[in-house]
Amino acid sequence: MSRPPRRRAREVEPYTRIVFTWGWENEGDPVPPGSSRVEVTFAPQPDGTLLTLTHSALPEPARGPHQEGWEHYLDRLAVRAPGGDPGPDSWMEQNPA
Repeated sequence: MSRPPRRRAREVEPYTRIVFTWGWENEGDPVPPGSSRVEVTFAPQPDGTLLTLTHSALPEPARGPHQEGWEHYLDRLAVRAPGGDPGPDSWMEQNPA
């Protein structure tokens, strides 16, 4: 059974930047808790906000799956943030905890 990721906030600059550690408690997972770092920045734009997400210190085998996951959820956020409904989460249906 897959467990949810473990995160710990490291830096928070309101409305500007969030940094947290990231990892999984699943036995044998190449990204154990606290072993990688996620930085999310927010920059005002004329038509909204530019969100930039950087996930660093990921081992090579974990990069592709994490990129797919972040892209999936950032796409959903782009729909939800302005008030839309992204619908059922197909990722969770395919990857139940």
